[in-house]
Amino acid sequence: MKQYGTKLAVNDLSLHVNRGEIYGFLGPNGAGKSTAIGMILGIVRATRGTVRLFGKSMSDDCAGIRRRIGVVGELQHFYPDMTGQEYLRFFSDIYGVPRGLDRITEILGRLDLPDARNIQISAYSKGMQQKLAFARALLHAPEFLVLDEPVSSLDPYGIRQVREMILEENARGTTVLMSSHLLSEVERTCHRIGIMNRGVLIVEDTLDNVREQLGAHSTILIEVDRISSELLEAILKVPGVDAVGSSGNSISVTAACKADLRAELSRLISQFGFTVISLERREMDLEEAFVSVTQNGGKIPAKEEAKP
Repeated sequence: MKQYGTKLAVNDLSLHVNRGEIYGFLGPNGAGKSTAIGMILGIVRATRGTVRLFGKSMSDDCAGIRRRIGVVGELQHFYPDMTGQEYLRFFSDIYGVPRGLDRITEILGRLDLPDARNIQISAYSKGMQQKLAFARALLHAPEFLVLDEPVSSLDPYGIRQVREMILEENARGTTVLMSSHLLSEVERTCHRIGIMNRGVLIVEDTLDNVREQLGAHSTILIEVDRISSELLEAILKVPGVDAVGSSGNSISVTAACKADLRAELSRLISQFGFTVISLERREMDLEEAFVSVTQNGGKIPAKEEAKP
């Protein structure tokens, strides 16, 4: 818990990031994410409660734990008169990185920054500065990466580079906590998500389970050469189908989220002597789930209770 005067910024937070996973930490502005991340890193002192990393309490061994963490903050702070290499060399010396220059060369190469190593940071674009911050976070091969808006200011190519490096680091065993408003990136990379709202963690699960808890449905869009009322009636009788609509030569089928009825519907349409031109299944994406959860007063609006 963290309280500022009468304002309760974080309340009864119980956040569990499993070793070796990529965890997406989400919430609207003002939800308490930044305060929670500050407590995780030992920057913000909790009003009540304990932060434990690697089986140790942050209050007992803050310096030792921090050396095992790599951080990309939402706001970057650089020494603008330094070159990129000087900046990274400064941190490699602090962390005692073996063969520091070789490690710097490797990471800058992976981020397409080798030609910028001898350029002052003040001349870097925002995207280059973001990559430099990511390079600094990876420099000492941390066991745990805490990434707050890691792809901010990056173009699509840079976003892809950082995403691939996050996945590579995770494949080597690095645990990742990532907070981002770019929900498509969270959906692509994270194994589980936690969503905060008004200082409280309201859901912590896989996206598939969150969809199920929300009572979400999937939509199957089918384009056919022609439609009959008999076909629509037959589709509606298929087990798992909740609703059927049509417009022109397009059919929209609403079904239970876990039900993938594409093969069955394709066979049914063929039995009627009609031709399927296209068939697409859409599920609730992370953005829709996020909006549904956070606009519902911070509660899962499903019949089932959220899993712990």
